[in-house]
Amino acid sequence: MIDPDRAVTRFVAVGDSFPEGVGDDEPLCPNGVRGWADRTAEVLARRAARRGDEPLRYANLAIRGKLLGPVVADQLDPALHMAPDLVAICAGVNDLLRPSVDIDDLMARYDSAIGALADTGALVFTFTAFDTAARPLFAALRGRFAIYNELLREIADRRGVHLVDFWRMREFADRRMWEFDRMHLSPAGHHQMAICVLESLGVAHDLVPVTFGPAEEISAAQRRKGNRQWATQAAAPWIGRRLRGRSRGDNMTPKYPELTELAPTP
Repeated sequence: MIDPDRAVTRFVAVGDSFPEGVGDDEPLCPNGVRGWADRTAEVLARRAARRGDEPLRYANLAIRGKLLGPVVADQLDPALHMAPDLVAICAGVNDLLRPSVDIDDLMARYDSAIGALADTGALVFTFTAFDTAARPLFAALRGRFAIYNELLREIADRRGVHLVDFWRMREFADRRMWEFDRMHLSPAGHHQMAICVLESLGVAHDLVPVTFGPAEEISAAQRRKGNRQWATQAAAPWIGRRLRGRSRGDNMTPKYPELTELAPTP
């Protein structure tokens, strides 16, 4: 957790689509997305202004679709050179989605990357993967995700980094927390995740928790139609990109490649 007396002036996010903010579309933001990391940074900027600290500077190096190897190769050194005092890192899940993966090797490499960040003295936090039990395309991979999470918990304990346990957050079981693709958080999901991150870190905030009314009742026929639309418009293109070794993040650049001062919005 963040010491209440500790200033946070350099916040860096590293990883894949999750910290980049995919699913939280915002045309005015770089890469066209906002996301929980941006929302967290905005609260930290207001905190710094309220306390009279140096203005918060924020970098987001994360790019959608990236495997752990490119995340480490392309993002780790820039993050280290920024000398952050707070770092979010989330990577490796895209590797788990590949037809085959050596989870022990994956987590050994992730351990090294997390260790390099933690050794700077920064407060580092990372996330377990979400429970895929209710995700048709990914339910068969639930065991992989569980092993990844358990190994990550061991790394976090040993390295002394903060773990945000996404796997146990039942509020995200509501489909309205997710985008149509069922792979990325919706704007409501990113907003709620920012709240979860801030509260996990012990940071006071003014964000209002997401509340939904009763879920709309749909018939079995409507459900089948929705599943067909999802399969053709989201799942099939995603599988096609994987088979071709392509990613939506190919040729994209980080949304905030340098530490950027955020104005403390109301």
